[in-house]
Amino acid sequence: IHFLRKQSHVESSNLIIDFMEATLDFWKTGDKGLIEPFIPPNIFVQIDAKGPYIDGVHRAMSFLNTQGLSLPQDLITIKEEQVKHLLEGISGVSEIDLERVCLAISFYKLLYQKYYFDFVEFDKYIAPLQAEAFPDLDRLQAALAEPDLKKKLYGLLDYLEQLKDLILSDRSYEIKEDIYQKRHFTVDIPSMYGSYHEMKFDALGLTFRIESMVNVLLEELVEDIDLSLITKATFFQIYHRLQLFDKALKLDGISMVEIERQLELLGHSLELKGFSFTQYLDIFKGFVRAVKNIINDHFHNIHAENLTRILSQIEVDQILPKYLPQGGSFDHEKLMHRVTEIFFRERIALSLGLQQLDRFLSRILQTLFHQADKLPGNKLQLLLNYDPQRIMTSLDHPGAWVADIIHLGSKGHNMIKLKSYGLPVPPGFIITTEAFRYREIIDSYPPAEQNFKEQIARHIARLEKLAGKDFGNPKNPMLFSVRSGSAISQPGMMDTFLNVGINEEIAAGIAARTGNTWFAWDSYRRFLQGYGMSFGLERDVFDAIISEFKQQAGIPFKKGFSGRQMQQVALSYKARIKDEGIEIIENPFDQLLTAIKKVFESWQSSKAKTYRSIMGISDDWGTAVTVQEMVFGNISQQSGTGVFFTHNPRWAGDILKLWGDFTLENQGEDVVSGLVKTLPISVMQQEVEMRDTEIILETHFPEIYMTMKAWAQELIYEKGWSPQEIEFTFESPVKKDLYLLQGRDMSMRERKKVFTFDLDGKTKENLLGHGIGVSGGAMSGRIVFSLQEIDKWRTEEPDTSLILVRGDTVPDDIREIYAADGLLTARGGVTSHAAVVAHRLGKTCVVGCGNLICNEAAKNCTFDQVLFKSGDHLSIDGREGSVYRGLMRINPA
Repeated sequence: IHFLRKQSHVESSNLIIDFMEATLDFWKTGDKGLIEPFIPPNIFVQIDAKGPYIDGVHRAMSFLNTQGLSLPQDLITIKEEQVKHLLEGISGVSEIDLERVCLAISFYKLLYQKYYFDFVEFDKYIAPLQAEAFPDLDRLQAALAEPDLKKKLYGLLDYLEQLKDLILSDRSYEIKEDIYQKRHFTVDIPSMYGSYHEMKFDALGLTFRIESMVNVLLEELVEDIDLSLITKATFFQIYHRLQLFDKALKLDGISMVEIERQLELLGHSLELKGFSFTQYLDIFKGFVRAVKNIINDHFHNIHAENLTRILSQIEVDQILPKYLPQGGSFDHEKLMHRVTEIFFRERIALSLGLQQLDRFLSRILQTLFHQADKLPGNKLQLLLNYDPQRIMTSLDHPGAWVADIIHLGSKGHNMIKLKSYGLPVPPGFIITTEAFRYREIIDSYPPAEQNFKEQIARHIARLEKLAGKDFGNPKNPMLFSVRSGSAISQPGMMDTFLNVGINEEIAAGIAARTGNTWFAWDSYRRFLQGYGMSFGLERDVFDAIISEFKQQAGIPFKKGFSGRQMQQVALSYKARIKDEGIEIIENPFDQLLTAIKKVFESWQSSKAKTYRSIMGISDDWGTAVTVQEMVFGNISQQSGTGVFFTHNPRWAGDILKLWGDFTLENQGEDVVSGLVKTLPISVMQQEVEMRDTEIILETHFPEIYMTMKAWAQELIYEKGWSPQEIEFTFESPVKKDLYLLQGRDMSMRERKKVFTFDLDGKTKENLLGHGIGVSGGAMSGRIVFSLQEIDKWRTEEPDTSLILVRGDTVPDDIREIYAADGLLTARGGVTSHAAVVAHRLGKTCVVGCGNLICNEAAKNCTFDQVLFKSGDHLSIDGREGSVYRGLMRINPA
């Protein structure tokens, strides 16, 4: 160390830094040979690799190496306080040795600051300048502290321009020096100590350091932009970066009309519609030519002739080692080429931003050529209009560029608002309609597909961190729901996936983690059914399987299955799907990608297109996809799911009254699809609808009910929302386990006058049953079960009303519901898709008639074993929910 200190006074080159780094490496490893090239042999032999002068510092440096530091390089950037804090964790090292290590690190930094302009501790470098009243240092410090990279660069470049004006000005400045000399008595070598300050001299030193930092930041700037695929949105980002490069080059004395012209072309092109991909390609070819001309005009043409003359006059031993090739023999011509190449490379690297610009343009052109090679002209233009930054956003922190109902869909748009109010919406992300519109590019061009996957992976990683779960890990899995969402609601017309990310191994892991085998395999069963149906299997296929298991077990409802029995049901679903030739994706991430793709594809499904045609909705809207962490209404007997209206759907007025449906030990799709018998939300609803049940959300789950009522009051009274239809799930009876899944505007049923039955003395004997009145009034007509029967009776009796009878309705029944005049179902509630669609279509509708058993295949139905066939007469009351045999007399409206 004594020799190193003295050497630093006599060695006026950055070779001393190599010596310092070798010393630090020696302390870290104990390998004495690392310092041998820097020390005379007579001194080297006196240095011990072990002992009191090395053991302590060796232990300290070895400890720092285990703390995630790359030594010695990271010592340049680490703060002194951090080093001391780290060293507090070591034992068995004396305070003197710890101080030696800290002093050595400080010395290393000082040497680095002296010989390298890219030293980054500007605060220490600026401090002496503040004492000298250096101008506008606050501007420099503000630029250094700016977190936005582009703003930081503009601030630094502006300050460099100010320094340049100062240096080139005619003004003279006072010289301040405090220098004294010393002569080392051992070797009689003079040295100088102290400080020297003059405004232009200090400005020049500061300029060199800022330029070094700017070059590093320009590297970050071009690395910060994704150039794996280039679209018009990318060109906007490129344009703003090129403006920075242009400013940097001008500061360095490089101003080219060609660069200005290409920048102007690019700027104007971004304002035009219909600008083609090949035109952009021409612009960037022009940029590359301009950079080549800069290199020729400002470097080659200036230095090439002088280099040739110099190299022809000097001997090889006069050339610095860095220019010489490895080995001992030299071919003179090759050596000249080597020296010239290295010389120009170093000169270009020292210029402000030129080397970074050259690399930037090369990457851009490489990607553009790749796109032109891999895509036909029509897809090139499609890719040009695609914006990858608009295809995804989180529910928690939505991007301002997609915070609209067109990109997010009404479902996603509402969820983001609800979450911003602090309501418990499960975390997730939205794949916007931008991805839907450009799915052809995403599916067919690998870089676009990879970018899409990477964005999804980043969102999943964020959700994993938030939830403390691990997508795809059987020991602590995260599952997702995947739902559609268009700007104009189309209830139930597109595919929905629940429990995405599950497979047999993960289902077993959930069972082990929760101790609830039934829940785990019921969740897998539900995923498999949704998956199979998205590939074209009918719901009846799965209903037949589970019905057979119920018969074998002698139980009426699936809740009666044991965990083992539910596992067998799920695996039977899986076997049937495979028997149909459908591959089941096991990898959770690929499973999620498949679900997203299927939701997009379901926009063009027959039922969705029919619904849009009937409702007069454009086919061009497309759908977003909402991916959310699953919450489970089937996790226990005290969990459930449902939909509530903030107002009675059959009464006009502003009175807030919760109304709707819920069910226990089920997941959300069971309620909205109308597949289960539902329970009422409020006591008033139970009385008005004459529900045959004692289980009411208001009385059995009061904390859940009161929390939802508070939601409704906040939305309607405080936020000014219109009456809402809100889907919810609760995992237990307590408030903290209640989640709001989605909200949409209610289709308010006007309290208008409707037809009623003339209820004479025969009413009681004609009454067949009672369901839930959804829409319309009194209607009498013939029973039908299919579209063919509807067409038949329309031809034979065009004035006869036709009532479609179903056990339950699914969105695929949209044609039948539209063609019939009335709808009667055995299951479902007022919030089911069938009820919502029937109301929107102006149909008379009664759902949830408990004593109705419908056999669509045989085209008959029974009410408490009273048989009715296709074409028989039936009467329904869409207000009261009553069902009567035969044709009932109807009072005038």
